[in-house]
Amino acid sequence: MLYDKDIREPLFLFLEECYGKCRIIEEKNMGESRADVILITEDAFYGVEIKSDADTYQRLQTQVKDYDRYFDGNFIACGSTHAAHIEEHVPEYWGIITIDEINGRPDFYILRQPKKNPKLEVDRKLSLLWRRELQHIVERNLKYKYERESKAKVIQHIRNGIEYSLLSREMSLELLERDYTTIAEEINQYRVEKEGKKPRRKRRIRRGSSAVKLPGGKTLKKPDLQVAHTLRRSAKRKKEIGTTKRKKAL
Repeated sequence: MLYDKDIREPLFLFLEECYGKCRIIEEKNMGESRADVILITEDAFYGVEIKSDADTYQRLQTQVKDYDRYFDGNFIACGSTHAAHIEEHVPEYWGIITIDEINGRPDFYILRQPKKNPKLEVDRKLSLLWRRELQHIVERNLKYKYERESKAKVIQHIRNGIEYSLLSREMSLELLERDYTTIAEEINQYRVEKEGKKPRRKRRIRRGSSAVKLPGGKTLKKPDLQVAHTLRRSAKRKKEIGTTKRKKAL
């Protein structure tokens, strides 16, 4: 039996072989669900839900609705125990990847290619990008910059102002080029220069700190209850009890 952990890395390699230039993003929140995998190609986002042999269909109906809101197309990658009846559980426009176990390793086969998702909500797809990435799209394609408007407002401007086939390529470009090592600094710089906000300070965690942050903003320092301290108190208490007993005896 193949489990999720046995499937993921080989599945990523399989998708890369099928789609060429692409990027894989794992475990992304979407609505009430979480996408197992997002496959970013040069002109589309694909959601991939993994159902190993050990999984059930308990949450699949809700997951399908959420995937349909966010992605251009969707796959379900399922173990051999599901292959015979998986078509009954996903829409006809979903792609299906079957997973067989051969010599203890997963083997993948595209049983059905995904079709264009008719239920895509462009605003939700745009929400997967960071505010700064949306600004890059605005600066390349729109007359006005909307630098001081909220993310939700900028999404509306982009959706209304850019034809979708171009927009889809622009979104893919941003995620294919996303650099997690520099984006935090870039976002901070944007907050200061474009939005007039104060830079976010890096959080520092003091090692060995015994302070606890309360909901009201106050800080409560926990008592030091290290073993040595407890033993000293115990010894002191025994000494006091012994002194009391001697006084009573006298």
